[in-house]
Amino acid sequence: MDVQKLEHLYEGKAKKVYKTNDPDLYWIEYKDDATAFNGEKKGTIMNKGVLNNKISTHFFKLLESKGITSHLVRQVNDREQIVKAVEIILVEVVVRNIAAGSLSKRIGLPEGTMLPKTVLEYYYKDDALGDPLINDYHIQTLNLATPEQMNYIADVALKVNEILREYLRDKKIDLIDFKLEFGTHKGDVILADEISPDTCRFWDVETKEKLDKDRFRRDMGNVEEAYQEVLKRLTGSAE
Repeated sequence: MDVQKLEHLYEGKAKKVYKTNDPDLYWIEYKDDATAFNGEKKGTIMNKGVLNNKISTHFFKLLESKGITSHLVRQVNDREQIVKAVEIILVEVVVRNIAAGSLSKRIGLPEGTMLPKTVLEYYYKDDALGDPLINDYHIQTLNLATPEQMNYIADVALKVNEILREYLRDKKIDLIDFKLEFGTHKGDVILADEISPDTCRFWDVETKEKLDKDRFRRDMGNVEEAYQEVLKRLTGSAE
């Protein structure tokens, strides 16, 4: 069946979601809007939607080749994808390899400190509450996911970390930390949302230059150029 884009269903901070003529598929459009600090800071990054669409597609295809199932069906054009219709699990998973951002502030490790063990964190996906840090007991209390689902999610998150760290090291990029979201599709838990400079911290291996949304958060400038650099290192082209 030829998939057709239908009515607008939902708009998030970074993407618009549309229904399609297939109930099992959604059509998503990546936006240039940028937000930080739970929406307190807002702006626009030129061509961010195009760059994140291409970067995220690249990562999802890489992970699929390694046995990790995601919601990606195919990239439609520069800005849009067709994805499996998922019900998002309201637990954001953050994987940390090197101390940065909120972890540095929370436990006092200087930014850039290599963690002796990969840290896995969970956050309650709730804008009104500011996406608070939660643990397995909170997840069970709020009935956000079953213990079996969370065990699977943790295993997949750590496997994604291994795959991406090794792959990116070859591209001269350190994977500092990153956020993943998961959803259920026909009863199965699969990787969803996106993997991009919006959701990851990427540093140049040698110079430690930031190649991610921290450039927007911290008013460092050259945000679009950093995203372009990531795409160029992944695919050989900045477009």
